Amino acid sequence: MIPEDLRYTSEHEWVAGDGSGPVRVGITHFAQDALGDIVFVQLPDEGTAVQVGDALGEIESTKSVSEIYAPVSGTVVARNATLADEPELINAEPYAAGWLVEIAPDDPESVQGLLDAAAYRSLTES
Repeated sequence: MIPEDLRYTSEHEWVAGDGSGPVRVGITHFAQDALGDIVFVQLPDEGTAVQVGDALGEIESTKSVSEIYAPVSGTVVARNATLADEPELINAEPYAAGWLVEIAPDDPESVQGLLDAAAYRSLTES
């Protein structure tokens, strides 16, 4: 459940794209599994500037509320509006329909600095 073509953060976000354009961001299967049934998602508005490591939203589950952290610095260019009515998509399809936001990175190279699938796998197995 760790796609090879994505990049990851130690806070369990995934990033799709190489940074040459907007990157899609979501939470990993590992994260959604730990959270349990997701019932609410708070996402930033389009046009919001985010800094790497800063909270950019929250995910509420039946167990807890967790912050979502920006994996790269940049500007939010899209948000998954479907999650307002169907937050459970994050549980069902964390790497597809359950994506959270798209960010246009300030530094395209920053994506390459994130964890690859092997490094993320090692993190989650320890």
